[in-house]
Amino acid sequence: MDNFSVFIQQFKPHLFWDVDVSELDPEASKRLIIQGVFTRGSLKDMHTVISNYGQNEVVEVLCTLNYLEPKTLNFVSKLFNTPKDKFRCYTRKQSSPQHWSS
Repeated sequence: MDNFSVFIQQFKPHLFWDVDVSELDPEASKRLIIQGVFTRGSLKDMHTVISNYGQNEVVEVLCTLNYLEPKTLNFVSKLFNTPKDKFRCYTRKQSSPQHWSS
C-alpha cells in the first residue's frame, strides 16, 4: 500500500461521499481533498491534510476555492491568520450584490 492510500484511508468515508476514493490522485485531487476535509472534516482531519500538503499549499488552495460556507471561511481565515479578502469565495460574494428580500 502506498503512502497516499494510507493518507486517504485516515479519513471517514463521508468526507468523499461523492467520489470513488480509489480514483483519487494526491496531486490531481488535492483541491477536492482539501475542500472536503475543511468543509466536513474534524480538526484531526485538518491537521492530517496540513501535515501531508503543508500549510502554505493548503492556504493557497483554500484561497482559490469558488465556494466555502461562511462559517468555514471564517474559521480558516482565523486559523491561518489570512484576511477574508484573500479568499476568492469572499471576493466573489462581495462583487455579486444580493437583491433585497421582502
